[in-house]
Parts: sequence; structure tokens; C-alpha cells
Amino acid sequence: MNTLNDSNGLFITFEGVEGAGKTTNIEYIAEKIKASGHEILLTREPGGTELSEAIRELLISKEYPEMHITTELLLMFAARSEHLNKKIIPAINEGKWVLCDRFTDATFAYQGGGRGIPETTISTLETLVQGTLKPDYTFLFDLNAEVGLARAKNRGETDRFEQQHIDFFNRVRAKYLVMAETEKHRYRIVNAEHDLSTVQIQISQLLTEIL
Repeated sequence: MNTLNDSNGLFITFEGVEGAGKTTNIEYIAEKIKASGHEILLTREPGGTELSEAIRELLISKEYPEMHITTELLLMFAARSEHLNKKIIPAINEGKWVLCDRFTDATFAYQGGGRGIPETTISTLETLVQGTLKPDYTFLFDLNAEVGLARAKNRGETDRFEQQHIDFFNRVRAKYLVMAETEKHRYRIVNAEHDLSTVQIQISQLLTEIL
């Protein structure tokens, strides 16, 4: 376990490229976990608190000039620090199951794999902001980056990240798969290219193992 004390709290994160269906399926998972008798906190990154949500707007908005990649990285961890200390850690210590849409793995995938920031740089900030805390489980919704991006665009107007070139998302996906292979004990891979009902059958099977 990677959580902070001897409570029954658990920290589960959800990762994947744009269009992978995380948001829809997190709600499905939340209902399953609540039905099993656990109290949950549903949150997201970047965001989760008033200040972190304000930082999120800076990060995804197309209204501002393109920011330097180091600025982007630092804003991600600034939002995460606030989110962890004000919301995630207290909830875990209260025995809640925290379900978070993206976490530090997304930074390794997007700012590391996608932008090319050295992994050692990200790891330094990870240690500074969260110490030894890592998710207990991570669901990776995996699918072809082109399929995911097409789905994202069909939802409506795209944000700053969703406007990146397909090569960017291919690098992001590749990094996610490397992390999943490296940390098999933590990762649960969901094939997100299937229809929703088939995806949720996979999720139910994986949740049964955890619950």
C-alpha cells in the first residue's frame, strides 16, 4: 500500500490519452465502490480545489500565449501540491477511497513523454510535492491515439492540450505503456477501444480483484 496511515483509505487514479472515456467510466466505478460500502472522494487533476482549478484554467486555456514547458510543469505541480494537502491526503486519512482523474503519471506521460522534459526533473518535483505517496492502483484506459483524439474533437471545442499534433499523443501513449509495464503491481490496463458495455465488463472484473 502507498497510502499514508493504517486507515482503510485507498488512492486510485485514472489515466489515458484524450478521448479514452475516463470521465464516463470513473462515474461508473464510483457507483460500484459506493455500492460496496466505501465512502469515496471523486476529484481530478489539474484541479480539485478552488486554487488548483484556477491553475487548471491557466493550463488548458487557449486565451494565453503558449507557455514554456518548464512553466507548464511547475504549474502542474503547484496545483498538485494544493490538491494533495487540502483534499486528497485528508480524505485518505479519513478512510475514504479517493478516485482521481489523472495524477503524477499524467505529468510523466504528457510533460515527460510528450514534451520531452527529463524524467529526473519530474521525479525531483514528485518527491518534493508528494514524498513517497503514490496511488495504490492506477487504471490506464488505453487506445490508439488517433481514435482518442477523434473522439475528443467530436465532443466539441478542444482545449490547449487537445490541439497538440498526433505525434505528441503517440509519445504520451507510449510513455503510459512503459510505466504500466514497469509497475505491473499498480497498473490495471483497460482496452478503451471497445464499446462502453465491453469496457465496463473489463472494469467490473478488475474492480472485483480490488474490492
